[in-house]
Amino acid sequence: MSYIALTDNQFNSEGYWNNPVDETSSPSAIDLALFDQNGYDLTKLEQRFAQTNLAPFHAHRDHRHALKTAWFTQQSKLEGAVLNHSLLFERKGYCGEALEQLQQWAQTNPLVYKLIRMRPKWGLDFSMDYVDRSGNVFEVLHWEYDGFNYEEVEHRKQQLQIKFASIDWDDAAINMLKLKDQWHCLDFFAQSDWKCNYFGIVKERFKMVIWD
Repeated sequence: MSYIALTDNQFNSEGYWNNPVDETSSPSAIDLALFDQNGYDLTKLEQRFAQTNLAPFHAHRDHRHALKTAWFTQQSKLEGAVLNHSLLFERKGYCGEALEQLQQWAQTNPLVYKLIRMRPKWGLDFSMDYVDRSGNVFEVLHWEYDGFNYEEVEHRKQQLQIKFASIDWDDAAINMLKLKDQWHCLDFFAQSDWKCNYFGIVKERFKMVIWD
């Protein structure tokens, strides 16, 4: 059995940053470069707002940074069902003095409107892989779910963490390997649907564009 542990980490239900950053000059194009309109990667300017508003962010895949925390964890494993990652993500909108500061900057740098028009967003990400000594390797389940309504995403979190914690992932992976001819030939989205049906969970919903 591949034991996974549910952390105590929770979403922050507050969707907006209110405190402005301690800067007077308008941000440059570099400060808003590589804007992630459908995910959770933070621009350099968003990282500074995160620091000001006391929101810890972390490195995420090389140059990327995000508001993220662990959802499930697993002790180090070399074979069988191995947890790739399991994360809670957030992206914030702006209000109050922070919004006023952005609106002022947007008069000289319209790229700032990318932040002004953002909606708060919360996301769930669970990825379980399988590998064995015979060379079999595949994703058992990679399930992502995004939403702009905190209560709705939190409800999904409560539902799915009960489900994921109850699954014997080693056993599930071995059974899926026996059924490989049913799902391996399918494309990305069809495989996702097949696996969601297999585990009896809601379909994925992700890559939702953050702009209002």
